[in-house]
Amino acid sequence: MKKAILWLFLSCLMVLTLIAWSCSGTESGEQEEEEEEEDGGEWEEPGDLNPSWSSDGNKIVFYSGRDGNGEIYVMNADGSEQTNLTNNPDLDMYPSWSPDGNKIAFHSRRAGNGEIYVMNADGSEQTNLTNNPNTDSRPSWSPNGNKLAFYSDRDGNSEIYVMNADGTGQTRLTNNSTWDTHPCWSPDGDKIAFVSNRDGNYEIYVMNADGSEQRNLTNDSALDTYPSWSPDGNKIAFYSKRDGNGEIYVMNADGSEQTNLTNNPSWDASPSWSPNGDKLAFYSERDGNYEIYVMNADGTGQTRLTNNLY
Repeated sequence: MKKAILWLFLSCLMVLTLIAWSCSGTESGEQEEEEEEEDGGEWEEPGDLNPSWSSDGNKIVFYSGRDGNGEIYVMNADGSEQTNLTNNPDLDMYPSWSPDGNKIAFHSRRAGNGEIYVMNADGSEQTNLTNNPNTDSRPSWSPNGNKLAFYSDRDGNSEIYVMNADGTGQTRLTNNSTWDTHPCWSPDGDKIAFVSNRDGNYEIYVMNADGSEQRNLTNDSALDTYPSWSPDGNKIAFYSKRDGNGEIYVMNADGSEQTNLTNNPSWDASPSWSPNGDKLAFYSERDGNYEIYVMNADGTGQTRLTNNLY
């Protein structure tokens, strides 16, 4: 009888422990971001995320969950006139503005899985480019607008691919047993920065545009991701957790002089350079939810552009 009572007590304790563990929160989206990398998927968050400047510097396109599901929005560079472009019941995110300003590439789950779409800058003519049963995500335009880099898990793990701007000629650039994600073209079109965990943690790498000469730029034990090349090609902004929380860093294009720009106890991520290189847009949770901010290229003048409850 005593053994039965003890077994019942231990069983109840185990159940309560599992419930408490399953209900515990994650660290303000950071765990979700790392899990996104691991499974090649995408995570849907409330708030405003993933800004991308237009080529003339007058507008910023971004993701928002304010309507209850992830959509692509656009606003003026001062934060005014925030407008939904996609108006779709499925997840749309990771927008990337074409160099001529006429198109926006983005990721959508409207086909039942993650695909790369393109639309006109006003939201019209939304077209699936990849048409693949696996996940295709994080599009990045080549500087001449002829190609898009992206990542795909169609071959079993996430790799960097390129394709023509109309979706033809989809070609794999990386080939290893780990995850390669977040491609970003250099402004001269000769190189692509990307993220890989091939060394055991996520680092910023660079390679030639044909996939050759892949090398690690960050060489740090913490998570480094979201590379963004400056318009003059001399700098790469990125996100890092090396100080214990997510911050925006900048480094020279060869990986030297890695410097923290944000120095904030909250999460700052996804930098995007203005076309003249004077400013960086990014998102932050410093005010309690994810919002789009801008700052000068040296980290000064950090200013919030969006302000909503989601």
